[in-house]
Amino acid sequence: MMNREKEISKVTLVGSAVNVLLTVFKFVAGIVGHSAAMTADAVHSLSDLLTDAVVLLFVHISGKPEDVGHDYGHGKYETLATTLIGIALAAVAIGIGYKAVDALLDWCQGMSLPAPGMLALWAAVVSVVLKELVYRYTMRRSRGLDSPALEANAWHHRSDALSSLGTLAGIGGAILLGDRWTVLDPLAGLVVALFILRVAWKLLKQGLDELLEASLPDSVEKEMLDIVTSFPDVCDPHHLRTRRIGNRYAVELHIRMDGTLPLSTAHARTREIEQALKERFGEKTHITLHVEPTK
Repeated sequence: MMNREKEISKVTLVGSAVNVLLTVFKFVAGIVGHSAAMTADAVHSLSDLLTDAVVLLFVHISGKPEDVGHDYGHGKYETLATTLIGIALAAVAIGIGYKAVDALLDWCQGMSLPAPGMLALWAAVVSVVLKELVYRYTMRRSRGLDSPALEANAWHHRSDALSSLGTLAGIGGAILLGDRWTVLDPLAGLVVALFILRVAWKLLKQGLDELLEASLPDSVEKEMLDIVTSFPDVCDPHHLRTRRIGNRYAVELHIRMDGTLPLSTAHARTREIEQALKERFGEKTHITLHVEPTK
């Protein structure tokens, strides 16, 4: 568990180092280059730094073992981190969208918008490349470590990469097409805001589903039932209840076995079932089996 926590922290710190560099570069490029889209992109990168801090804090807490007050461990803290990242993304999207709409309204009223400079364009190019690389690295490690919070942070990196891609298109169009098309800069900011909002909704739904004890997907539950019924002497699995606790599953299930079987035999069979489920879904899977007689 401690090794997993250290690995998650290491991956998050790599992303944080990139975010620090990009945040400073983007703010400078947005201000010097007179680009609303790039300034908005800088705010997005700043939110990445804040969510990195959330991941580091909550993953540390979620790695703690069970205690008197937490019989099921602290895994939900990682789920809470995912939810907070979603909220942060939504707040960033609303802020970026508001500023973009304000600039578009000014343009519609005949006001001229400043053309972005080449520094803003190069900042967008650098951001797209670096953030996509960090996304791929973080997502690959999140799957190896089975970390929802790390996966959420990976999507935050990807949203920043796509945000910068939209910014690149807007800034590039505003520079190459002349003063009449400077509106492309805030328009790109609005498109970016809508995309970020979509990602935020996905993360919020995932986090809230887990916090509100949503069942595991039907495909996962079916696979669990298939494993259980593959054992001899076991039939009629029912009252299946499942949920996720951080990076592990919790399963409760009633099964039927021949009532004439010795208690030791029934107990041994349930142990075999538990081991099979843990081999498939992880050693930390919480399993509760209730055995009922068939006759």
